[in-house]
Amino acid sequence: MYKIIQKRKIWLSISSLLVVTSIVFLAMWGLNFGIDFTGGSLLEIRFTKDVVNVEEVQESLAPLELSSLIIQPTESNTIILRFQENTEEVHQEIISKLNELVKPEEVANSEESEDGLIVTSQDGSEVDVVGVTTSEDNKIEELRFDSIGPSIGKELKNKAFNAMIIVLGIIILFIAIAFRKVSKPVASWKYGLSAIIALFHDVLITLGIFSVLGYFYGIEINTPFVAAILTVLGYSVNDTIVVFDRIRENLPKSEMDFENTINVSVNQTLTRSINTSLTTLLVLLSILFWGGDTIRDFVLALSIGVLVGTYSSIFLASPLLVVWEKLKKN
Repeated sequence: MYKIIQKRKIWLSISSLLVVTSIVFLAMWGLNFGIDFTGGSLLEIRFTKDVVNVEEVQESLAPLELSSLIIQPTESNTIILRFQENTEEVHQEIISKLNELVKPEEVANSEESEDGLIVTSQDGSEVDVVGVTTSEDNKIEELRFDSIGPSIGKELKNKAFNAMIIVLGIIILFIAIAFRKVSKPVASWKYGLSAIIALFHDVLITLGIFSVLGYFYGIEINTPFVAAILTVLGYSVNDTIVVFDRIRENLPKSEMDFENTINVSVNQTLTRSINTSLTTLLVLLSILFWGGDTIRDFVLALSIGVLVGTYSSIFLASPLLVVWEKLKKN
């Protein structure tokens, strides 16, 4: 039997330190919002043969004078371009410049056609170099192009914030109703409040980590990240309710005081919580290391959230109930 609740000052101190540190990081560096929230375009290109380095791409696109251009090389001979312009004209100009960058040296002449630029090689074959082609000589393939305006980005940011507030409100209401018959020695609404504090703890630490990753590694916050945060909220509160439910079962029949009853309940659910989180993390980590680049940030947010959420459900939410009970006595 581990004395988890009896050592609550240690766990609460660790949580407080992590939350304060995350708030400091957010105040210093903020979050690196992506084009979903700021507006702009994202273009992902794959080189079918040899990958072109970042300096060559920058030099090739320099005449276009793209605003806030970020070139991110990824695995599998692909690069991701982020820039503020979001018109189709700029999109096609970038494709044309990149095609010129990888154009075969044996090209003899070229001419314009209705579909774009037609390049004629020395053997007489013609290659369409605008857009996605299947020519053996053409070395680029457009994988995706996403474009969003700044007004839509601002609307998405507001809706994401509202979604999280609504979810938190519904969670605290649900827990208060579910635990309405457990009113002694702690009022039922305090179960909900403890769960919400734990959820804020999970979200703030996740945001703090992404603030650091955004500042040093350029990882951006986009709509998949919001989906990951909402998923973490649901996962974390589910784990917390499992512990609270065991407390609700043990309270009427326990001959121990409130603190020891809570400790017994946490120990009874400890193995279940750790095993559930561990199996979830194994799946997430496998996707993180071997999955595609497009979902890597989403999976990273989920992995951090699950890890922090498991900690908070065991070492934060339940000890807070004892804190409420001690404050009530005083």
